[in-house]
Amino acid sequence: MSVGRLNDRGVSGAAFRTTNVPSFQILGVRVHVVEMADTMKHLRAWIEDRQSSARFVAVTAMHGVAAARRDAAFRRVLNSADLLVADGTPLVWVARIKGHRFRRRVSGCDLLDNFCRDSGGAYRHFFYGGTPGAAERLANTLRDRFGIVVAGTYTPPFRPMTNAEESELATIVERASPDVLWVGLSTPKQENWMYQHRHRVKVPLMLGVGAAFDLNSGNVERAPVWMRDHGLEWLFRLAAEPRRLWKRYLITIPHALWFVGLELMGLSKVPLAESPGVQSEHTIL
Repeated sequence: MSVGRLNDRGVSGAAFRTTNVPSFQILGVRVHVVEMADTMKHLRAWIEDRQSSARFVAVTAMHGVAAARRDAAFRRVLNSADLLVADGTPLVWVARIKGHRFRRRVSGCDLLDNFCRDSGGAYRHFFYGGTPGAAERLANTLRDRFGIVVAGTYTPPFRPMTNAEESELATIVERASPDVLWVGLSTPKQENWMYQHRHRVKVPLMLGVGAAFDLNSGNVERAPVWMRDHGLEWLFRLAAEPRRLWKRYLITIPHALWFVGLELMGLSKVPLAESPGVQSEHTIL
């Protein structure tokens, strides 16, 4: 992959830094005000501008913000992300209330599809996570649809990995030499994994896209477009998987939204948690 090819796309590694990206805080989490086009510009620029440790992007909805409100350590992880995009209509509403012009959320499913469609065979992709076979199905689906280059896939065990397995994974990724590593472990596992492995795996960029592994491969049906556009995808997912998702959508998120309301009225505030030694590089408006 040549730098010249990337520059032909109008991408400059120095041009897209999160220092210049507006953001807002909610329940102690910093969310960047970026939509799809700008998000993809960041991804391409960071792939070009390779550095010693991987940059990571968190795609977060209210479920992630709710988890971070209760867990300061996870809050630090989210606030350490190089980019935290809003995959949830309530976060778009909060941004608007705080005075930002924000039209649409950036869902992990759409980001994965759009990035692969836009870049085609320009980059090498590695898929990590999912249930057995999910990463392979997703890789094959995206290769057939968009002509992407699949560098590799890896499905971790449903338990903490041993040191030997961690070393093996690092070796596999290094040999595969991917430009981007897609992580599908669900929240908060995938964000914690990216944070812990940003210095361990040799890849310019990692993105946590959770359910996209099943949804984009066709293993699980996605909500109709009209439901997605009207903030009702959660209802479709709840109807499809009530036993797994009822607590998230009927208890956890409504509970968090109560605290969002209190914070917006100035009656409560969750402190912003930063990782030790991590300087804030974000514009807070």
